[in-house]
Amino acid sequence: MKKFSFNLEKVLRLREYNEQETRLELGRAVSALSEIENNITLVAAERFRSAALQFESTNTAKEIYQYSLYLSRLDSMKEKLIKEAAAAELKVEEARSIYIEASRERKVLDKLKEKKEAEYKRNFYKEETKTLDDVASGALARRAAVQ
Repeated sequence: MKKFSFNLEKVLRLREYNEQETRLELGRAVSALSEIENNITLVAAERFRSAALQFESTNTAKEIYQYSLYLSRLDSMKEKLIKEAAAAELKVEEARSIYIEASRERKVLDKLKEKKEAEYKRNFYKEETKTLDDVASGALARRAAVQ
């Protein structure tokens, strides 16, 4: 009996490749979101530090004003980063849904392949059993003919 072969093997490989690519794209989107969130944390920490330094007793009015402008700039940077994070979150969700769909498509073919392989094995063992039965019954017939 010939070796098992799955007719849709090339399609399965293509779907596995597609799943891998979508997984990488999801990773890139998550990484971009993580980087933006880290930047938000850094800006918040810098704002906290600068706000504490703004009213030190050694600061002049000009330095206090400069700190005030710097804090405003940090606040606007934070708002911009929050908007970027929201957009990045949407990209992550989109990439996740694309990955889930690609994974689902691959799994369908994997299940089909497993089913076909199990069917092939059942048929193979059935044929093997028939052959062994034929050999055994032929041996019995030869023994009966000899006696």
